[in-house]
Amino acid sequence: MGAIDDLAAELAKLPGIGRKTALRLTYHLLKQSPDQSKRLADALRTLAEKVRPCTQCFNLTEEELCSICRDPRRDAGVICAVEEASDIGAIERSGEFRGVYHVLGGRLSPLDGIGPEDLTIPQLETRVSAGIVREVIIATNPSIEGETTALYVQRRLARHPVTISRIARGLPVGGDLEYADGVTIAQALTARRAM
Repeated sequence: MGAIDDLAAELAKLPGIGRKTALRLTYHLLKQSPDQSKRLADALRTLAEKVRPCTQCFNLTEEELCSICRDPRRDAGVICAVEEASDIGAIERSGEFRGVYHVLGGRLSPLDGIGPEDLTIPQLETRVSAGIVREVIIATNPSIEGETTALYVQRRLARHPVTISRIARGLPVGGDLEYADGVTIAQALTARRAM
């Protein structure tokens, strides 16, 4: 294999990138100046060398603790458990959550060989058992694996004196009822609230 095929093979391993797109990206990079390619390589190297999980919540950071865990204005009594560090950005963009996070590192998926021992659930339980946490909000994705993970986490935390809640699911703002699938409508009805 040559250098072009090697890079295309590595790019094709990225999510959403197929073989054709990987080749297109490879040829695009070849058209760039050598300095641009070196900057990209340096950025990838720096990412691999400096970014690591936060020792408390497993968010990605260059420090021992991430900026959210270090922020004294955050409410350490409320933890939002998410599947991946990338989920934190979506919640933070809402501007509504002022607690802290816990990144589970994925979701339970026996078909993919991912069991409870592959996630950071024991570390979440340790944080809860310290006595500071009042509530854990489980914000896993509304997939079968996400729901299974949420139920497993809920069962593991049930023996602790903490409120366990689940983010609501249902119809998006601006969505049309006639185009929603049955599962989404059922979840919206279940999560209804008084007006």
